[in-house]
Amino acid sequence: MPSTIWSGAISFGLVTIPCKVVGATEDHSIRFHQVHLEDMGRVRTRKVCEIDGEVVTQDEIGKGYELTKDEIVPITDAELDQIPLPTAKAIEIVTFVDADTIDPVRIGDSYYLAADGQVAAKPYTLLRRALERSDKAAIAKFAWHNRERLGLLRVRDDVIVLHAMRWPDEIRDPSELAPKEPELGEKEIEQAVQLADSMAIDDISGFRDAYRDALEELIEAKREGKEPAQPAEGEEQQPGQVVDLMAALNASVQRAKESRGETGEHATVHEMKPRKKAAAKKTAKKAPAKRSAAKRATTKKTKKTAAKKSTGRKPRSA
Repeated sequence: MPSTIWSGAISFGLVTIPCKVVGATEDHSIRFHQVHLEDMGRVRTRKVCEIDGEVVTQDEIGKGYELTKDEIVPITDAELDQIPLPTAKAIEIVTFVDADTIDPVRIGDSYYLAADGQVAAKPYTLLRRALERSDKAAIAKFAWHNRERLGLLRVRDDVIVLHAMRWPDEIRDPSELAPKEPELGEKEIEQAVQLADSMAIDDISGFRDAYRDALEELIEAKREGKEPAQPAEGEEQQPGQVVDLMAALNASVQRAKESRGETGEHATVHEMKPRKKAAAKKTAKKAPAKRSAAKRATTKKTKKTAAKKSTGRKPRSA
């Protein structure tokens, strides 16, 4: 079982549920040390005072808040401990909301809440079933590392999960980042939706970190003194290249359809036609009268030219 990160209780009205917090996720990233290339010796970070240039130990290091460049206010751990935190040892549920109303950008790290002892089993199960039956999520406050935080409680596989949340003022306004609305045709939007449908799957549990796998192969090859495998040659997309949007959408739908084996009569997407034919067809629908008039004019011009040629043609000799 993962190690306990925090222990306390869930406060649910007048109900107290002793609990332990354990990590719900694991970091499988491969990490490197800094080394001296000449002899592979470890290069470590040393903590040096900027004023006297001396290396300091952890016991000599404290906290300070910088008011100005030349003025720092020292804050001790004892002073931080004296600040009242009602949620210091409790995850206090303050309200319930519909789970789908929470903006995902506000959700941070996730933790499992484990019932701490048999005495916690009944109230823990009570809260879990209340969340399941109401189809709601609980908003709670809790404090870790001398900081009050906001959390979201929901159920996953019979276990209550605590998602750390960001406060509303921690979310930047994205309005200034949105591009100026370009002109989009209905056909382009429909094709993009069709592409999304053709790429949809029900289960994403099979995804793997391909970069991490390749990195492990590289490390293993170097450990055994072998040459690392060369990557397969492929076409590289040019950065900033302007592409035909409809052509790219059509090609993407076709590729997704073929990768899923949806070809021929079993295809769930429409067969694509060459862009030129599609454009001609679209023009015909929008302005049929114009095209018919142009066709009559062309026919008349052709007949007139043919008549001139017939008049000016010399008789064929017998």
